[in-house]
Order: sequence, then C-alpha cells, then structure tokens
Amino acid sequence: MPNMIFVNLPVKDLAASTRFYEAIGCSKNEQFSDDKSASMVWSDTITFQLLTHEYFATFARKPIADSHGTTAMLIALSRDSREAVDAITEAAVAGGGKRDIRERQDMGFMYGRTFEDPDGHVFEPMWMDMAAFATMSDGQAGPA
Repeated sequence: MPNMIFVNLPVKDLAASTRFYEAIGCSKNEQFSDDKSASMVWSDTITFQLLTHEYFATFARKPIADSHGTTAMLIALSRDSREAVDAITEAAVAGGGKRDIRERQDMGFMYGRTFEDPDGHVFEPMWMDMAAFATMSDGQAGPA
C-alpha cells in the first residue's frame, strides 16, 4: 500500500463543501461518506475528509479555528502547467470559493495562485518547470 495523505477539514455546510471539492476535481467516495462526513478523493494518494464541525470536534481536543480569520496551514497542490493552475483557481471560484487572496507568484520557472474553500481553508495550486529550475545559475538551483 502506498503512503497516503488524508487531510481532515472541518466544514460548516457539508453539502456546499462537497460541491466545492467536486468543482476543483475531487470525486466523492460514497463508501466513506455519510451525513457528517464526505470523503473527497483528489488522487490515488490524497483524500480530503470533510467533517461537520460537530463530528470534527470528536477527534480534536482544541477548539476549531475560524479559517476565515486565522490560518493554520496552507495546502499546496502541484499542477502540470500554468494553465492548470489558472483552471483549478477558476473552478474553485465557480464552486463557491474565493480566488487570489494574495498576489499571484510568477518567477518564470514557477507559477502559483491561491484560493480559499467556502470555509476559508487556503490552497496554493502551483506549477514548476523543474528543468528550468535545475539549470538556474544564481545559486538557487537544485541538487548538484
């Protein structure tokens, strides 16, 4: 079995959040979803577990943060191209999210944007031209 990541996220409106994650390319795994959680599969190794606040609280001892006012983490998502970065960002907006909560990053060899889901969780889709990065001569190149 490959190493997998399950990102557990508290959500206020499970149906709205499920629609949002479907809009950015996730598919719902009905086998692990019910009226208090939705298992949203991003890839073979990454799944977003959307949990109602009440259900999430059964796993966490600390209060649930209001992600609209605080940031606990940034979730970076690699994409295959600049166009794919733009496409997922626009899909996030169409699905009820908010785009470009900070300036776009464009360093030539790397391009990224940001969006928030309906609960304020921050995502950073990004693309990097690894070949261009490896040939950089300003001391910021990859492995020697």
